[in-house]
Amino acid sequence: MKKILILIIVLLPFLQGCRPEEDSLGDSSNLDVSTPDLTTLDLWLRDNFTKDFNIEVHYRWNENIVDFNNFLRPPTVDKVQPAMEAIKTIWLDTYSEVGGADFVKRIAPRELVLVGGQNRNQNGTVTLGQAEQGARVALFEIDDLDLSDKSRVLRFLGTVQHEYVHILNQTVPFDEVNYGNITPSSYTAQWNQRSLTEANELGFITKYSRDSVLEDFAEMVKVILSNTNDEYNAIIDAIPSDVGKANIRRKEQIIVNYFKAEFAIDLYELQRVAAENVQKVIN
Repeated sequence: MKKILILIIVLLPFLQGCRPEEDSLGDSSNLDVSTPDLTTLDLWLRDNFTKDFNIEVHYRWNENIVDFNNFLRPPTVDKVQPAMEAIKTIWLDTYSEVGGADFVKRIAPRELVLVGGQNRNQNGTVTLGQAEQGARVALFEIDDLDLSDKSRVLRFLGTVQHEYVHILNQTVPFDEVNYGNITPSSYTAQWNQRSLTEANELGFITKYSRDSVLEDFAEMVKVILSNTNDEYNAIIDAIPSDVGKANIRRKEQIIVNYFKAEFAIDLYELQRVAAENVQKVIN
């Protein structure tokens, strides 16, 4: 009995000492729940992307939306607005003009994640963009964009066009079986170890097209929208193999029909407007 009484006496000061601290926690918190101040850039992104297209742009580092398997970094803040202006002009304005003012607002990733540097893979390839289940698109190498260099602009915006095609395909699937049957035995996970010449002769517009039917479709649209019609036709005409040319043209026709039937978009008109908008962006 003595032992029990002593234990109670020893514990009482500690129990009483905890009460003031608990009361103080009820009055205030160490968590900052205030709304952060929006910068001029934040307001510009909100006005041009969130309000008009229902797209939220992430450029600050957020550990919940980046891939920790690779070494990544946030973009330099001064690079964000020029990159987003180019995206708006070449991607959003192009689709809005041809597909209708609400086209991208209805069908778009709800988040764009900007990353400053390269996303280099273990096999030596570089990932330029990623589309995640139609809801989020990550874009890399923001810091390397030079608006005075047409090749860099087309490389960057080609990534945007490519990833957006995945969004369109996830919204309305295309006939993968019919498309894939054009070059059924030539897709390979080792596409990066093959040459562009070999890819063209088999009927692929780029080396990466050989990765899968989905990537082939997206690469075709990317190349079409990254070139004028004359430039695109010149690429096809330069392929020595008649079989390669014919296969690419068959794929092109499926894509043209898909855009027309599913979205009421003339792909060649989209190509024309995209080419004009590219010229608006290049300094």
